[in-house]
Amino acid sequence: MNSSIKLFIWTKFFNLFSFKINFLLFIFYIFYSVFSLCQNRFAPTDTINRSRVFWVSSSISSLSIGSLFALQKVWYSDYPSSALHSFDDSKNWMAMDKMGHAYTCYSLSKLNYSLYRWSGLNQKKSLLIGGGIAWSYQFIIELMDGKSSNWGFSWTDLSFNTLGTLWFTSQELIFHKQIFQLKFSYYPSTYAQYRPNVLGKTWNESLLKDYNGQMYCLSFSPFELIKSSKLKFLQLSLGYSVDAKLVGDQNVFIHESGKTFYAKKEFLLGLDIQLSKLPIKKKWLKTLLSPFDLIKIPLPGLLWRNNVCYLGVY
Repeated sequence: MNSSIKLFIWTKFFNLFSFKINFLLFIFYIFYSVFSLCQNRFAPTDTINRSRVFWVSSSISSLSIGSLFALQKVWYSDYPSSALHSFDDSKNWMAMDKMGHAYTCYSLSKLNYSLYRWSGLNQKKSLLIGGGIAWSYQFIIELMDGKSSNWGFSWTDLSFNTLGTLWFTSQELIFHKQIFQLKFSYYPSTYAQYRPNVLGKTWNESLLKDYNGQMYCLSFSPFELIKSSKLKFLQLSLGYSVDAKLVGDQNVFIHESGKTFYAKKEFLLGLDIQLSKLPIKKKWLKTLLSPFDLIKIPLPGLLWRNNVCYLGVY
């Protein structure tokens, strides 16, 4: 395929990806803000509060359906539709986009579950409904991709969506809490300037588009094994990212300036903190900090890249 055509396709792909993630982040933080407010004003209940169940279900349904209609109108309507079809993108971007799919479903499952537990539903019903809504929302987006002639239904995306939901629900069923938490971190890379249309022209765009600045982590606390420990907020974190990855299906990129970039994988072993587990007595403050449990806190760590180990803050 001609390189200019490939560049055009990947630029369009990232515009779509950025738009969809913007919707997800918008919905996600609205839900969390409402949830935090509700928890501060109303105590959780052990019995079903039908008004809360109705309010939560109506809010989730309205925001989900509204965002899907907006996505269809603003983006997909600009491209010709087709019969449902699939495509294989499993080897693109060194699986960083797949980490994003798992993280998104994990986060939405956690949010929905918390809302329904606050409404008084029992654990299993909250997990079934909350996780089901998160997975179904992402599944519908995949179907929309599959009906667009420019894209396609991705079985790999669907697999990682499923993994993210199961990662949350299985831990709640087994441990009744999240022992192994999925987290996200971002620090601006120097690569966006070489492909700004793909990796972002501004900080906000690069946050969503530039995988070189993103990192997905699995954080856990060894102190959870010690019931009396007061250090359960302190965690170890295993992270994954990429460096110098400027093209989805290519690991070598030659810029027009003559500079050559060789894509590499990165692995992190570092420290992290679960803010909601800090020894804080005020319950409202713990609730306020709970959304940040999905974010990797910058702390010292070891980063492996291309057989070289770097000590820094990640």
